[in-house]
Amino acid sequence: MKTMMMAAVAASIGGMALADENPNDVKLQLQWVTQAQFAGYYVALDEGFYEEEGLNVTILPGGPDIAPPQVLAGGGADVMLNWMPSALAAREKGLPVVNIAQPFKTSGLMLTCWKDTGITSVEDFKGKTIGVWFYGNEYPFLSWMSQAGISTDGGEDGVTVLKQGFNVDPLLQRQADCISTMTYNEYGQVLDAGVSPDELVTFKYEDQGVATLEDGIYALEGNLEDPEFVDKMVRFVRASMKGWKWAEENPDAAAAIVLDNDETGAQTESHQVRMMGEIAKLTAGSNGALDEADYQRTVDTLLAGGSDPVISAAPEGAWTHAITDEALK
Repeated sequence: MKTMMMAAVAASIGGMALADENPNDVKLQLQWVTQAQFAGYYVALDEGFYEEEGLNVTILPGGPDIAPPQVLAGGGADVMLNWMPSALAAREKGLPVVNIAQPFKTSGLMLTCWKDTGITSVEDFKGKTIGVWFYGNEYPFLSWMSQAGISTDGGEDGVTVLKQGFNVDPLLQRQADCISTMTYNEYGQVLDAGVSPDELVTFKYEDQGVATLEDGIYALEGNLEDPEFVDKMVRFVRASMKGWKWAEENPDAAAAIVLDNDETGAQTESHQVRMMGEIAKLTAGSNGALDEADYQRTVDTLLAGGSDPVISAAPEGAWTHAITDEALK
């Protein structure tokens, strides 16, 4: 699957171009559907922070059939949101994406397990079945198991990896002892299904030292050579971070703004309010500038990701402080 995804990205590189020629227009491609995970951008739009910077911002929702790197490569967006493993993989395969800002300081990824399986520590994963998201999301898990000396080939001394869809059914249906969840989304879905927190054991990747950076802002390297585009990104990042800090301070109001922008009507108020409360914990402590230590931890984790690491060598030129240095003045 990784090979197929990267081939598609590589095939799109020839179409790279600015999404908008107007220096004040910005198209932002989200990773997923409209939800509180992206509240800062919707707040910046609705509260007029983008307008204050003279920007006309269009937010493009994502979904299961939308790959942000491909959209960026084809000129369908000026900037995208992406988890760093996906972005660095795309860069190694030839798509020159650059992290220009990092609103998320910490990771919300974790494993959620049934307590009655007897799992109390990582060592107890042996002999168990664990649901893992793929499409690039598996690499933190593979690195974690590699560093813990636990095989992912099954058996009594290893774990059996279940390729998990983006739902919590494998846990609820007892197909897996543990599944991948986000603190702000799937964990709540498990609780909403009637499961008590007392019945569960959770392992946050952040606590295990194998978390990778999530939800960064990325642009194409060639576009960053254009002074007009750089100026546009400085204004965009400044307004976006203003939106994120407003969302942190006003989580309920931010969730309401997200709901107002959800054209599908698929989201519920209770879920978005809970999600925004958890998201605020992940953006707290970030002013938008990428922390070099967090970046290096991510790279080290990806390079240690088992027999098929997401990247084969330490990247060069994959991030810049040029945008945030100006935006934070």
